[in-house]
Amino acid sequence: MGFSNIDLTIVVVYIVLSTGVGAWIGRHQKNTTDYFLGGRQIPWLAVTFSIVATETSVLTFISIPAVSYQGDLTFIQIALGYVVGRILVALYFIPAFYRGEMNTAYHFLGQRFGQTMRTTASITFMATRVLADGVRLFATAIPLAFIIKGSGAFADLTDSQFYAISILLIGVLTIIYTCIGGIRSVIWMDVVQMTVYIGGALLAAILILNKLPNGFATVTEWAADDNKLKWFSAGTDLAWRDFIKQPYTFFTAFIAGAVFSLASHGTDQLTVQRVLTCKDKRSSQKAISLSGFVVLVQFLLFLFLGSMLFAYYGGMSYQDLGLTRADGIFPKFIVEEMPNGISGLIVAALFAAAMSTLSSSLSSLSSAAILDIYVPLAGKGKSEAQLLKISRLVTLGWGVVLIMAALAFIGLEGTVVEVALGIASYTYGGLLGSFLLGLIHKKATQKDALIGFVSALVVMTLVISTVEIAWPLYTLVGSLTTIMVGIGSHKFFSRSKNAS
Repeated sequence: MGFSNIDLTIVVVYIVLSTGVGAWIGRHQKNTTDYFLGGRQIPWLAVTFSIVATETSVLTFISIPAVSYQGDLTFIQIALGYVVGRILVALYFIPAFYRGEMNTAYHFLGQRFGQTMRTTASITFMATRVLADGVRLFATAIPLAFIIKGSGAFADLTDSQFYAISILLIGVLTIIYTCIGGIRSVIWMDVVQMTVYIGGALLAAILILNKLPNGFATVTEWAADDNKLKWFSAGTDLAWRDFIKQPYTFFTAFIAGAVFSLASHGTDQLTVQRVLTCKDKRSSQKAISLSGFVVLVQFLLFLFLGSMLFAYYGGMSYQDLGLTRADGIFPKFIVEEMPNGISGLIVAALFAAAMSTLSSSLSSLSSAAILDIYVPLAGKGKSEAQLLKISRLVTLGWGVVLIMAALAFIGLEGTVVEVALGIASYTYGGLLGSFLLGLIHKKATQKDALIGFVSALVVMTLVISTVEIAWPLYTLVGSLTTIMVGIGSHKFFSRSKNAS
């Protein structure tokens, strides 16, 4: 069917309208508390939807169907771990954030250990977020390149040039409303955009089933031959060396998924910033706990989409479908197989997801830079008006950095979701270990936390370069290293001090 002018018009109108509405929602900003925390008056249910929209976005929309298209449903075991991890965040991390006037995830580390630890953790977060969300922004370029090609415009451009145009378009428009509106715009647009992209995914599923001769029975027939509906894998038949390489065996996926969620939702400013916009501790706990169950349902939806597409395309590989990467399977169906008008709505839903993630990244990066580093070290004499102006400029600067990072990832191999999660897992362990060390070992000092944190980064570098293990285990290894080295450091220096 192709992508018509009607579809292209729908996408353009949606993106422009989202930019304008997002800027309008947050137009009244008086200080950095308004800009970064929404005045601490955002309803908890809106925060839940914002958390979900931010973390799933384009990666869910295009990469999760690709995972099940090429494999099975065992990725869902990680989502089960996510539910447990978020409940633990609600029980143990949220109360710690509400002991005092916390304004970032790393404020706790500053109070517990000192400014050096807070600065170190915040800088680490920024570096990780730029890399991981650079991949996510690049993911946005994949379907938009299909649109440009499908419209017949710029036929002489290469794939890399298509991706670059896509990244610049979505990046610039999202920067506009995030700079103006701050976190209030980000959260409320997330609510709208989540509604749009979930509706789009459900509509796509209905259309796929209607196109199959026997509906879902056709899916189960194709799935039975290739074991596509398998969701549980114990991995007990594997040798240990092979077991630790597999990301989707139950122990690795569930346990490591819970630990990963502890890190991503308890120590990552991207999520913690939203939690701190709620009016009180109870509201924050409800927001973070419910998000785990909502994400579980979302993963199920998009994994089943991959199985449906496998049946629709008769089990063909993505290479046989004329694609250069597996992530293009769902966008291919949207552009080529959906009726005119519907394709535009689905692609608009995809961009809704993309804009929510990018805007969230910009807000969290700028809040960490301003509140964790600039204000404590150099901005104490600035007025709120001056800080608000600087905050908007920093947001703009991070937007440029993220666009450049996304451009650098053009040509990336592998499904985007696994690459992005792998990048985040590299430093999440050290961050989570530092938080846990501060919570469980009351006598640990800043020196102990810093030694443990640096040791985790060194160990992760050695593990990734010399030992092949599944990416969900990165956070588990890193956090255990930080805690054990931190405790060991405290005992060593305590003994040295007593001996002298």
